[in-house]
Amino acid sequence: MTQILKEGGKTIIKTGSRIDTMNADEFENAIQPALDETGVNLEMDCSELTYMASSGLRIIQKTMRTVMMKKGQFKIVNVNPAIYKVLQMTGFTKFMTVEQKA
Repeated sequence: MTQILKEGGKTIIKTGSRIDTMNADEFENAIQPALDETGVNLEMDCSELTYMASSGLRIIQKTMRTVMMKKGQFKIVNVNPAIYKVLQMTGFTKFMTVEQKA
């Protein structure tokens, strides 16, 4: 289940355990209010994320573009090694900040 939290001047999106074709539209609709702000400092917390389909990658790319167009900041944090590998193989780590779980 997706959660959106405000903490110390940033907006945190907690992804839940899966972003796949079954819940991609629901996830995208849930995060839309956070994208409406200009200059938003957005952090996607993937600490619970264990599976992401290509639909999840599409949403992440679209989110990053929207935030950058609105002069905000975007990063993905607490990514497990398997998800990080997918983000790395698809080139996402080259154009956005992606931090692995500590």
